[in-house]
Amino acid sequence: MYTVYVIYSESLDKFYTGYTEDIARRLTQHNGGISEFTSRATDWELKYSERHDTRELAMKREKEIKNKKSRKYIEWLISSAG
Repeated sequence: MYTVYVIYSESLDKFYTGYTEDIARRLTQHNGGISEFTSRATDWELKYSERHDTRELAMKREKEIKNKKSRKYIEWLISSAG
């Protein structure tokens, strides 16, 4: 299983979207400075996630979210999940 996720940094006021097989490990990596974009903060929090059966489906969904290029869409996605 793969997870498409959205994390948020309050200090940067930024969202980041990605996918992974292990969300806990990936969040630790983001907060540990391993990822270039997210290395500027250490307060990343998981705000949204969805599971997919294959890597291909997860990649496709991640791309759909990123192609929206819309903070409002991401905020809507988060609010609609809760």
